[in-house]
Amino acid sequence: MLYVALIVVFLLSILLTPLVKKFSIAIGATDTPDHRKVHKTIMPRMGGLAIYLSFLIGILIIQPAGDSTWPIIVGATIIIITGALDDRFQLSPKLKLLGQLLAALVVILWGGIQVEYINLPFSGGVLEFGYLSVPLTLLWIVGITNAINLIDGLDGLAAGVSSIALITISGMAIIMGDTYVAIFGSILAASTLGFLLYNFHPAKIFMGDTGALFLGFMISVLALLGFKNVTVISFLIPILILGVPISDTFFAIMRRILNKQPISAPDKSHLHHCLLRVGFSHKETVLIIYGIAAMFSMSAFIFSQSTRLGAVLIIIVVLIAIEVIVESIGLLGKDYKPLLRLVRDRK
Repeated sequence: MLYVALIVVFLLSILLTPLVKKFSIAIGATDTPDHRKVHKTIMPRMGGLAIYLSFLIGILIIQPAGDSTWPIIVGATIIIITGALDDRFQLSPKLKLLGQLLAALVVILWGGIQVEYINLPFSGGVLEFGYLSVPLTLLWIVGITNAINLIDGLDGLAAGVSSIALITISGMAIIMGDTYVAIFGSILAASTLGFLLYNFHPAKIFMGDTGALFLGFMISVLALLGFKNVTVISFLIPILILGVPISDTFFAIMRRILNKQPISAPDKSHLHHCLLRVGFSHKETVLIIYGIAAMFSMSAFIFSQSTRLGAVLIIIVVLIAIEVIVESIGLLGKDYKPLLRLVRDRK
């Protein structure tokens, strides 16, 4: 039944996207080029509506048994409304954040989705979060929701990176015997891949905040469902899977702090901007980031099957790889190259 649903969802996404494109143009939900954007022509957005509708139909077909189903759907609907209103009317940051907080609180308080404790790896004890459980879970959901939104800067980038993350989460859920997360993740991946056919360079439609916020929200919730209440080591798995959006957001914050700019200030120094400046084409840049996302996902899978020592070694290798990429493309500025200088000086 799941395989049939996945095919139906994929085809529905393909069929719905042109309709959503016409709808976006009709209501004026379009993206106009400016100095920060890469595209040169006015583009319809709100494409995330096609992802959401096909995903929703797929869930209604499968009807996965779980107390969290309706809270997730209601929370996702709040996010979709927030994103759609922003795509059409350009909401203020405060209103967008309010919508995200409301959606997150629905799944936390109604759905009971939250990280309540972590098993400590060496002592055998348990770290209870207590009253911090809700704010920490809220921070995770809102943080990942916005991280996906931040990388939505090139044709097919957010959709492709999200698809890789969703496929990884679903695959690991199958290995762990978590059918519920596997169903949600795979249906959402099928919806996103159908949309990607129209969104890959040269894009015919953008997902907009409607899609980016929705995918970020859903990925954050599914990661919580699949990996909550685990050991400190295992809790790093969803962080690895989401390595691209998390690291890009982290370095964006660091860059703005170093440049004494507001954290929310927009710029053209994200990962994809830096790769474009280095000389890669639009399509090459997207494919390179897909490759980086796939490597993060592969490291997460190997990490989950490793011993403690192996897990520590994987983290060290990943951190070194991130540092080399950051310095090579100037993600923190052209002059930030401590590791590369150290290697060069030793030669």
